[in-house]
Amino acid sequence: MEKFEQIVGMVNGWVWGPWLLVLLVGTHIFMTVRTGIIQRKLGLGIKLSVTPDKNSVGDVSQFGALTTALASTIGTGNIVGVGTAIALGGPGALLWMWLTGVFGIATKYAESLIAVKYRVKDDKGMIIGGAMFALERGLKMKWLGAIFAFLTAVAAFGIGSAVQSNAVANQVHSSFGVAPWISGLIIAVMVGIVVIGGLKWIARVSEALVPFMAVIYVIGCIVILVINAKFIIPAIGLVCSSAFNVRSAGGGVAGFIAVQMMTAARRGVARGLFSNESGMGSAPIVAAAAQTRNPVRQALVSSTGTFWDTVVICLLTGLVIISSGLAHQGNLNMTGGGVLVSSAFSQIPLIGNFILTFGLITFAFSTILGWCYYGEKGMEYLLGTKSIVPYRCIYVIVAFLGVIPTLNIVWDIADTLNALMTIPNLIAVLLLSGVIASETKKYLKDNHIDDVDSEPVPLRDNLK
Repeated sequence: MEKFEQIVGMVNGWVWGPWLLVLLVGTHIFMTVRTGIIQRKLGLGIKLSVTPDKNSVGDVSQFGALTTALASTIGTGNIVGVGTAIALGGPGALLWMWLTGVFGIATKYAESLIAVKYRVKDDKGMIIGGAMFALERGLKMKWLGAIFAFLTAVAAFGIGSAVQSNAVANQVHSSFGVAPWISGLIIAVMVGIVVIGGLKWIARVSEALVPFMAVIYVIGCIVILVINAKFIIPAIGLVCSSAFNVRSAGGGVAGFIAVQMMTAARRGVARGLFSNESGMGSAPIVAAAAQTRNPVRQALVSSTGTFWDTVVICLLTGLVIISSGLAHQGNLNMTGGGVLVSSAFSQIPLIGNFILTFGLITFAFSTILGWCYYGEKGMEYLLGTKSIVPYRCIYVIVAFLGVIPTLNIVWDIADTLNALMTIPNLIAVLLLSGVIASETKKYLKDNHIDDVDSEPVPLRDNLK
C-alpha cells in the first residue's frame, strides 16, 4: 500500500505539473481574446440569469442551471481554501486568485456554449450535453468523449461525494460533538431524497439553497469588514504590494477548493485554478439542460457562476482574513487556512462560529448534489439511461462512507481524475474556438441575443 501511495502521488504530481497549469491559464487568456473579452458582457449575463425563458427547449430554467452549477462549484474550499491560499502564499495570493477568476470567466463561457450547441435528447426525451457531446458531434472524437464521461462519473465519487461528506461530518463533530456516522447517515438520506427526483429536484433545491446560503455567508463577511473597517484599505494595499513576490506567486492561486491545509504549494496552485471549475467541463453538463433560445444566452449565464464564486465570495473571504489579521495581530500569522477563517469569524459575537459552520455544511451539501448530476450524466453517456438509478444508489452509499477519515491516497486519486477531466474538455474548447467565436459574433453583434436557434435538438438514438 505504501508503494501504491507513492505511485499515485508521483502520478498526481506529474499531472498537476507546470504544463497543465500553463494549459489552463493559457486557455483562459486565449478565450478572453477569442471571444472579444466576453467579461464585459457580465452584466447582461446576470440579467439573463434571472429572466425566464420558459418557451425554449430545456429541462430546467436558466437560473436553475446556474444555481445547480454554483451548488457544485461553491464548496468548502471557498472558505477554508482561501485561508489555505493566504497561509501558503501570503496576502498577495488574493490578487492571484481574483485574476484567475476574472480570466476564467471566458473559459466557462466557451465550454458552456459548445455544451448547449451540441446537446441532444436521450431515449426518454431529456436533454443531455457536455464536453462528451461537443467532442462526439463537433469534432467526431467519440472515443475522447467517452474518456471524459468516464473520468466525470468516477471523479464525482471523490471530490463530489466522499470528500464533501467527510468535511461536513468533521465540522459538525468539532462544533457540536455529533458522531461522524450520524452525520453521514443524515447526509446520505437527504442526498437520496433529493437526487431520486433527478435534475429538476436538484435544481429546485439549489435554487432555494444556493442564494440563501450565499447571502448568509456574505452578510457575515460584511459584518466583519465593518468591524475591521479602518483596516480594509491597508489590507488591499498589502495584497497589491505583496502579489508579485516569490512567495505569493508560489502559492498565489493555492487551495481554493481545498478542505484541508495543503502540505505543498503545488497542490494549492492546482486546486486554486479549480476553485470555479473553469476548464474542468463539469458545469457545462447542467448548462446544456437549461431552457435557452440559443447557446450564447446560456453561456453568458453560466459565465456569471465564476464571477459569483471567485470574484465575489472568495474575494470577501480573503479580505475578511487579511483585515482581521491586521486588526488583531498587527500582521498575519500564517497558520492553517481553517484557523485563519475561524479566527476571523470569531469576531462576530455569539453567532460567528455558527455562520461559519452553517456555510461549510451547506456549501458541502450543495456540492454533493451538483456532482451527483454530473456523474450520472457521464455514466449515462457510457451505458445509457438504465445506469442512472444504480449510479445514484452507489453515490448515496459513498456519501455515507465518506465520513470515514479521508485517506491522502483517496484525495490524490480524485485530484488526478479532476485534472485529467480538463484535458479532453480543453481540447474541445480550443479546437472549437472558431465555432465559439462565430456563435458569439452571430448573437451578440447588433443585439441578436433574443434570436432563436433554428437548429433542433436531435435525438441520440444510438445511446445504449
